[in-house]
Amino acid sequence: MSHKMRDLYEARLKSGDLHADPAQEAVMPEFDRILDGLNALQEKRGFFRKSPEPPKGLYLWGGVGRGKSMLMDLFVESLDVPVRRVHFHAFMQEIQNGLHEARKTGVEDSLAPVVDKVAEGLRVLAFDEMQITDIADAMIVGRLFESLMSKGVVIVTTSNRVPDDLYKHGLNRQLFLPFIALIKERLVVHELSSPKDYRQNRLSGGQVYFTPANAEAREAIEGIWQDLTGGAAEPLELTVKGRKVTLPAYRNGVVRAGFHDLCGQMLGPGDYLAVADAVKVLILENIPCLGRSNFNEAKRFVTLIDALYEAKVRLICSAADEPESLYVEGEGVFEFERTASRLREMQSADWAGAPEKG
Repeated sequence: MSHKMRDLYEARLKSGDLHADPAQEAVMPEFDRILDGLNALQEKRGFFRKSPEPPKGLYLWGGVGRGKSMLMDLFVESLDVPVRRVHFHAFMQEIQNGLHEARKTGVEDSLAPVVDKVAEGLRVLAFDEMQITDIADAMIVGRLFESLMSKGVVIVTTSNRVPDDLYKHGLNRQLFLPFIALIKERLVVHELSSPKDYRQNRLSGGQVYFTPANAEAREAIEGIWQDLTGGAAEPLELTVKGRKVTLPAYRNGVVRAGFHDLCGQMLGPGDYLAVADAVKVLILENIPCLGRSNFNEAKRFVTLIDALYEAKVRLICSAADEPESLYVEGEGVFEFERTASRLREMQSADWAGAPEKG
């Protein structure tokens, strides 16, 4: 039995790079199972002996900071077969672009050549952060996965949510449900339910609201961002009723954006609900003083905070002033009192510890 991944994990524990975590150790047999299955496929078989089936893949889910990406790093490092590791959102963009090109050729099934190209010479596809936010992705992902697996590609993926919560409020969701059934049938679903939350715990009791929004605040937020994401990020594009909402920097359930990115654009309640559903932590920088001069932005900010509050999204922000002093003149002062109260409540350590959504 191959224990190469376990050996790597134990070496990291010994060096002090990692700390022992029972939940992480509990998922090791699943990674070992996949490694053993892949090794069995590599072994030369007799002419009349049937090749073994590829091993079932793995769907590893859990909250921000549980160690999913670290385990995926170790798994990929352990593999001796061709593997591709890619962020799920980036992969689906690549597939959609491939479909667009294939349709130009007039081919009957535009997905087939795209799958052929992806699967060529590949044994393992390792996805970071599976989530479905786009109906175009939702409508093809089931057939995409089935085709890849029929070609012997083993799929291993991480996600911040249980399979049943994928594409939770999506348009025509009933057409997506067979994909959830496929995941449960063809992948082992494992929750990484560690009591330790290596990143969120660093925020508990720590400062999350910085004012004024100066260089010192930016430096403090940069430190938190590095802590939560390692600084690696890419844009996340959400599709809401056919429109694109782009979040500039996203990694492992954490988004970093400026006030203008979310409140200076023509966004409405549906957009903010989609943002709140897609992220676990929002870092929002440079909230200005609000009033008559930026009334529309102020209204959007109120709607954004309501959506984040209801969804229990952790908010880290820099602002021109304390919550109670952000909105001091003009229409809407009275209504903003609730927003100020929520901003204050969302700073508390126990609020962050509320049950996770998804």
